[in-house]
Amino acid sequence: MRQAQTLNEAQLRRVLHYCRSRRHPVRDETIILFSFYAGLRAKEIAALTRGDIFDDAGAVREQFILAAAQSKGGKTRTVYLNQRLRRALAEYGAGLPNNNPQRPLFESQKGGHFLANTMCQLFLDIYKAVGLKDASSHSGRRTYITRLANKGVGVRLLAELAGHSHISTTQRYIDVNAEQLTAAVELL
Repeated sequence: MRQAQTLNEAQLRRVLHYCRSRRHPVRDETIILFSFYAGLRAKEIAALTRGDIFDDAGAVREQFILAAAQSKGGKTRTVYLNQRLRRALAEYGAGLPNNNPQRPLFESQKGGHFLANTMCQLFLDIYKAVGLKDASSHSGRRTYITRLANKGVGVRLLAELAGHSHISTTQRYIDVNAEQLTAAVELL
């Protein structure tokens, strides 16, 4: 099976620009940002509730616990949110009509949680519309792990952030390209 394409900054900007033209622009852009800046799987994004992300005062949390039932591996883990994603979530949250903590963070057309497959389809529709034929719902996750690795974050820390039990799984997510190889030999 082919691995999902990692996206460069220009491709991500193109995806986000396209999201702004969709029927649910802020929701769709925030979903994409969640994938790229928290490294969550489509299933995990679909399962999020407002209470996971917003505290009782409506402020965006710096981190939250992803419950075992929400994750692929059935393991609880802490998810850390960077400043860019927290700003996007604050903007998204300001537009939500009902801040009931039990409500889905991202509501489907019918007002409930996205199904994992429906969330995957949303990603595919967006990527196809901007001409990224090898991108999938896993592209944000692969890009997240690859970018952190490129910035010198160790594989053990990456595995913890990704929720992987084995670093060998995490290593398969890290893309290597000619630019990285060129930079590596210049370290000598």
